[in-house]
Amino acid sequence: MIEAEFFNLTDRLAAAWTTGRPRDAAACFTEDAIYLEPPDRQRYVGRAEIYELSGGDDPPPMAMTIHHAAFNVANQAGFVEYTFRGRRQYHGIAFVGVRDGLIQRWREYQYVAEEDWPEFIGESAGPGG
Repeated sequence: MIEAEFFNLTDRLAAAWTTGRPRDAAACFTEDAIYLEPPDRQRYVGRAEIYELSGGDDPPPMAMTIHHAAFNVANQAGFVEYTFRGRRQYHGIAFVGVRDGLIQRWREYQYVAEEDWPEFIGESAGPGG
């Protein structure tokens, strides 16, 4: 996978969650994917569990905005910095490992925050946002 393909994949995932399409969200992951928020606050293994995480047959309102992303082609791994809105609003960052063009590992670290993204990051935005 090249950088542009990684950005496309993570954008597809964010769009699927935002538009209530759990099958499309789960399709961004490998069959044996691991989705984790350490230390096991959330742990989903496999596409079927990720489908349920994404709302299953009755998806609730949710939305994801990706603010920044980076990808290392040699390692087939990247990061996304995001805002996720569901029952609560979270700002976070996720390590994303890919295999065969799909997400094989998703490990996220996030904070519950009422502030919108610009207020949350404040002066830490620095050059380039």
